[in-house]
Amino acid sequence: MKSLCSLLIAGCLLYAPTFTFAAETDQLAALREQLRVLDQRIRELEAKQENKDKAAAEAAKTAPKIAVTDKGFAVTSGDEANSVRIRGLAQFDSRVFFGDRAYVANTAFVLRRARLISEGTFAKIYSFQFVTEFAGSSVSVQDANIGVTLSKAAQLRFGKFKVPIGLEWLQSDSWTFFVERSAATNLVPNRDVGAQLSGELAKGVVNYAVGVFGGVPDAATSSNTDFDNDKSVAARVWIQPLKYAAESPLRGLAFGLAGDTGRQKSASALTSGYKTDGQQTFFKYRSTVVGDGETWHVSPQVEYRRGPFGAEAEYVVSTVNARPTAAGAKAELQNKAWQLAGGYVLTGENSSYTGVVPKTTFNPTAGTWGAFEVVVRYTDLKIDPNAFPLFADPAASANEASAVGVGLNWYLSKTVRGSLDYFQTHFSNNVAVPTTSILRQDEKAVTTRVQVSF
Repeated sequence: MKSLCSLLIAGCLLYAPTFTFAAETDQLAALREQLRVLDQRIRELEAKQENKDKAAAEAAKTAPKIAVTDKGFAVTSGDEANSVRIRGLAQFDSRVFFGDRAYVANTAFVLRRARLISEGTFAKIYSFQFVTEFAGSSVSVQDANIGVTLSKAAQLRFGKFKVPIGLEWLQSDSWTFFVERSAATNLVPNRDVGAQLSGELAKGVVNYAVGVFGGVPDAATSSNTDFDNDKSVAARVWIQPLKYAAESPLRGLAFGLAGDTGRQKSASALTSGYKTDGQQTFFKYRSTVVGDGETWHVSPQVEYRRGPFGAEAEYVVSTVNARPTAAGAKAELQNKAWQLAGGYVLTGENSSYTGVVPKTTFNPTAGTWGAFEVVVRYTDLKIDPNAFPLFADPAASANEASAVGVGLNWYLSKTVRGSLDYFQTHFSNNVAVPTTSILRQDEKAVTTRVQVSF
């Protein structure tokens, strides 16, 4: 019996490793199966997630993107082919006049501009612009046009927009050196209905615009219709010869030439009047005068920007053919004006035709004050001597106005600007005692502006 037990114990001890090895093999096989199942599930989950990511990416291509920035409120399609942007401009001014109180205008508060601007692009090619003006006695449409971008070198525009002549006129109302544009802008047509081709050549070194318009007189904006046969052709070329010469001190130099030619008839073909910086009329034609014949403008212009310094100059010649009465003898009248303006950003930001962007926003708590710019300008406008006395009353209209202006601009942020300007305009008169009161002494005026533009 003892021998049998000994043999059984010895046998178990002899075959124990075999049993253990078999058990471990089964466990490894089970673990491998579990890992296989887990790996399969992981792959399935990864595939599902990849499909979700693809679906989300596809959805993102069509889902609109909404942004509210200092450039306005914008909605853009996921593929960025379509967009609509809403912008605004509001300018609140004050005007204070000095001198003999019997002959100066009243001090006034003025809501100078209150505009709602909508712009958009479709299929990256087609665009639109609507600019509605709410300041003044009634709501008006300033701009309404449709654009087609064929390439950078060829862009079409149809509708109502600025005629491409004046240098200062083509600059945004938000970013001119002074609260009011110079007397030279009196001599260029403003907005008109027409069609225009424009674009840039040589990587932006040359910019051009040429268009056919209904034709409007100096300092005038057309209505939304044009039913006569008299049209005008306007063109402008603008060159920045050293645009890509990074080290050249003349990199910021640009110059151009603009002008138009056409024919206009009737009293509405003549300007309603030329205005001072204080927006007082110092010249206008007699009510009996009518336009009859060729009109043309020419304007050489130049601009220079380098760091915080900026300057611009332009010369404008405006020519009309007119009759003192409907049956009177026709005469060609030529008025001329020029302006030279400059500014320096005291806080070091770059001067720009499209505005100063302050490095900091005005925030007294943080000790930041925005950007400050000092500006100066001289301008002169001369009326054709042949305009007196048949076409203009020498006692009611000046034959020349020259003005000097100095100012300070405070850019509190990218959207808010404050301005303080002083203007003094001297009038040359044909008579000793003009009947128009504002012509009896120099116009001395201080204008201020608080502006929000986005």
